[in-house]
Amino acid sequence: MDRTHQSESTTRPENTVVLSIDCLKGSSKSEEWSGDMLQTGDIVEEIRIGSGPGSAIFKAPFKGGKAWLQKVLHNSYRNKETSIVVRVRRGSEDLSDLSACIVPNESAGKRRYMLRSIDDPNYTVGFSDRTESVCLGIQASRGSRMVEALGRAKLQDGYVSYPWERRMQEALPISGSSNFLSILFLPKASVHERAGSRYNDLEDTLARANAWLSCSQANGVPIVFMNIQTESLLTKISGETASATVNTMTSLSDLSNLANVSLYGFEDYHGVDIGVARAVRLWYAPLGVELPLEIKLRDDDTKLGFSISRTEEGFIYVSSVTDHEDESAPAARSGLSSLYRDAAKASRRLVVSRVGSQKVLPWMVSSTGAIRCYDTVSLSQKLSLHRYAKVSIILHVILWDNATFSSPPRSSMLFSNQTLDSSEFSWHRMAPPPRQVGDRQVMPLPDDEDDVFRLERENVGNASFKFQEIPFTNESL
Repeated sequence: MDRTHQSESTTRPENTVVLSIDCLKGSSKSEEWSGDMLQTGDIVEEIRIGSGPGSAIFKAPFKGGKAWLQKVLHNSYRNKETSIVVRVRRGSEDLSDLSACIVPNESAGKRRYMLRSIDDPNYTVGFSDRTESVCLGIQASRGSRMVEALGRAKLQDGYVSYPWERRMQEALPISGSSNFLSILFLPKASVHERAGSRYNDLEDTLARANAWLSCSQANGVPIVFMNIQTESLLTKISGETASATVNTMTSLSDLSNLANVSLYGFEDYHGVDIGVARAVRLWYAPLGVELPLEIKLRDDDTKLGFSISRTEEGFIYVSSVTDHEDESAPAARSGLSSLYRDAAKASRRLVVSRVGSQKVLPWMVSSTGAIRCYDTVSLSQKLSLHRYAKVSIILHVILWDNATFSSPPRSSMLFSNQTLDSSEFSWHRMAPPPRQVGDRQVMPLPDDEDDVFRLERENVGNASFKFQEIPFTNESL
């Protein structure tokens, strides 16, 4: 955009009709209001269409105004002569030039054209017939128009592509599986139908989530609280439940009655009663990290060297390992035995969080109070199949401290051909301090207690599946 000054004033009588600029779409650049760009109210003094010696030049006054100019632009566009330079006057002396191209203005109708800036395709202008006094008034109001434009300016949003598959391969320890751990608590069915509902209130669900977390920590599971939230689940209701929950609100003041209920209902436009159950999701995290271990198998392996059990809260853990003398067992070769003994010294359970790429943590508590978790019998059978097939087992265990191995990194430990001997496992503190246990977290159990772990239960709640009472000894696996 070129700006010049003319030596002589070209002002006309104030009632003279002139051809002026209409700014149709603003520039994406910061120079839009700097004075270099054409603005609404600028007076057109000269138009040059085409380039070279054969270009057509038109100077003010323009007889016919906007209607005449639209015909000129139409003929030029039809003849594929779209290059145009417009010179405008601002005030009595300032001149500015705009180099643009002629494009159709579809929003204004057929055979209507506008100019698009060559330097900034986002900047477009049109033309209007105004008196010179009106143009000068618009130019004088430039400051207030900038304030109005600031108020109308909106931030634009959009969608951008993202390489999800590659990022999930590169950024996650296990492709396609997150590190977020949570469990969902459904509202418990009420025996006494408290508050006219078949389910206990929200406070009861929160209390059960709190009790589950506290008991898990007291039972040696190395986890810490992260967050808690309510989740709304839709379900179809009928009968007494519908009559007790649907259409119970007649005014906005009745909304306060929903603050602590775990189930409320409404009727959709088909006349179907819909219930909204307010479940509670508890987010937690490992006290340390999730550590992957590869248990490699040999042809002469007759047992894995460890046993698994399950806590009352649904966590799978290593309940025993082979004796110190049996260093040839797969559990000893992989370092699992050393981890188990270190966990016992710290009064912690060695919890298994994943088998392969599948999480084996409890993930839901039903409305009957049963915890949905994994069956130790089927898990033991799968591990035994690994031993028979001589296929390596990859287990993730939850550590109770921010510690790491001083020997090979995780990638080499998982995929190297060399066997990692248990003597290579040495623990040391990482640079970041260990996760601090908050005031509401359960502290580790003292080392001098003989019975620090509860007996694990093979059935979870009255409505859960039943397992055979199979003792897990070293020979079981």
